[in-house]
Amino acid sequence: MANQLSRWDPARELLNMSRAMDHLFEEFYGGAPRFGGMGTFPAVDLYQNENEIVVKATIPGVKPEDLQVSVTGDVLMLRGEIQQEKESPNDSYHLRERTYGSFSRTISLPAPVVVDQAKAEFENGVLNLVLPKEEEVRPKTITVKLK
Repeated sequence: MANQLSRWDPARELLNMSRAMDHLFEEFYGGAPRFGGMGTFPAVDLYQNENEIVVKATIPGVKPEDLQVSVTGDVLMLRGEIQQEKESPNDSYHLRERTYGSFSRTISLPAPVVVDQAKAEFENGVLNLVLPKEEEVRPKTITVKLK
């Protein structure tokens, strides 16, 4: 039996290490790790119609006074903090999956909006934003006459 030498390939070694780490996280955590356990947070739905852009963000555990919403140009910023509950020294956790702390999410808006006319409501952990589009980006109908 002859010994074979193989050329060292650092890219292959990094790929093997990456696969091993993925396997480790899969076995230990049940999936790939997410920053702060939240993944992309908050989860957002964004849609538009002729006159407005609507944003719905699911933000459980946040008090409205701990939530900041701002629009700069065509960028929406959602910031907030989920406060951790006080723990009793007698508590013995068996499972702890909820995440606490600050979060921030920026979202590009598909059109310019009129921020002064925006409406924001927060109900049952869901933030509903209605952002009216600027007049110049709204579609205008031109009537064609028969001659």
